[in-house]
Amino acid sequence: MDLQLDALKQAGCELLFTDTISGAKAERPGLKDALSHLRRDDTLVVWKLDRLGRTTKGLIDLVELLKERGIGFKSLQDNIDTSTPMGQFFFVVFSAIAELERSMIRERSKAGLAAARARGRKGGRPFALKGQDRVDAMLLIENGRPTQYIMEKFKVSRSTVNRNWKQWKSEKELSADKKPKPKREAAGEEIRA
Repeated sequence: MDLQLDALKQAGCELLFTDTISGAKAERPGLKDALSHLRRDDTLVVWKLDRLGRTTKGLIDLVELLKERGIGFKSLQDNIDTSTPMGQFFFVVFSAIAELERSMIRERSKAGLAAARARGRKGGRPFALKGQDRVDAMLLIENGRPTQYIMEKFKVSRSTVNRNWKQWKSEKELSADKKPKPKREAAGEEIRA
């Protein structure tokens, strides 16, 4: 963020607005605040095009809105200035490239996750309840303790308790299925060959 803010200050920006959420999100308070401060003949300056939005349609719609309000647009890293016809052309080209890049990243991420799953690795956040704490918590539930008690004792959320309980029951069912079944003997009968 510091790199971006320094570049914007060096470009002569008077008011700086930031968002710490993805440019792919529709609701961004910093962008909303910036748009509310812009007046005719102002210019919205971003460090890089993908900081403003990730879809070509979204970017074009936003720049069209700015144009209707008499507001210019500049992207420092992409060297785009929509106050010129060539700048408008490059804006459309670069926004399409930004969307393509995002789609390719998403595709590679999905492929990487699938490859990891095929190797038996599970992604995602690790369980907050681990080891003996997890065993103790699950045994307390089995013995009738309420979820609220578990949440307070182990300082975890309801969803953490529920997720662990679901997995615990599943593991118990799997282990019960794998146990060898006892041999049945005929009571009081003698079997002769």
